Amino acid sequence: MVRKTIIKASGLTTGFDAKQVATAINLELKAAQVLCLLGPNGSGKSTLFKTLLGLIPALAGTVEVLDKPLSQWSRRELARRVAYVPQQGSTQFAFTALEMVLMGRSAYINYFGTPSSTDKAIALQCLERMGIDHLAHRSFPEMSGGEQQLILLARALAQEPEALLLDEPTASLDFGNQILVLEQIQQLREQGLAIFMSTHQPEHAARIADEVLLLANGTMFAQGPAHEVLSVSHLATMYGLEEQRVIDYLTTKIGS
Repeated sequence: MVRKTIIKASGLTTGFDAKQVATAINLELKAAQVLCLLGPNGSGKSTLFKTLLGLIPALAGTVEVLDKPLSQWSRRELARRVAYVPQQGSTQFAFTALEMVLMGRSAYINYFGTPSSTDKAIALQCLERMGIDHLAHRSFPEMSGGEQQLILLARALAQEPEALLLDEPTASLDFGNQILVLEQIQQLREQGLAIFMSTHQPEHAARIADEVLLLANGTMFAQGPAHEVLSVSHLATMYGLEEQRVIDYLTTKIGS
């Protein structure tokens, strides 16, 4: 079965104020796929996400969403197709979990309008989908990191997107909550969503990714099926480590 391409980047160069961060990026994110992005700190992972979303203009190349140039999408229409969960999604305001998820319905609510009963029902369904509907009326800042991350995923799902862009969704989570979030990502893939996520954990990519993209030294270092790309030699070269150190780490983390 041919899977639909949701996001496609061709010859993409990313950066700020004409200062190049990464170049020659080519990728396709398809429905029912998890694409994992790995790279050293400062390699441009977050910049790539923001460029794919149109939050930062590309310095060169093209981005298409559902075969339509990114520049031709309005912000509201794009938000109905692609949802983004950034690294830092916390808030100190005492919103409830339900109120946080309802924010994901903003692309469907008229300016100065209020959420409809349908919007509220969809928000509750998204909480149920994440298995956290029991948290609906709890204060978001008082929740654990894992609970907050699941709520942010539910908020993204409330946009009813075809693709999710997740910037280090397991960062700062304890082991149990990391597993919880990864399991939810796998379930979303099984439900047909396209998921592009960044991570610093090769073992996470090995567990859930269909394809992996390695970004280093300003360009795509490698891309392809996870079992091919996540090799000891690739990881050692990308992170500037001796191969034996990578082997020791992976053996400790995921066994050999």
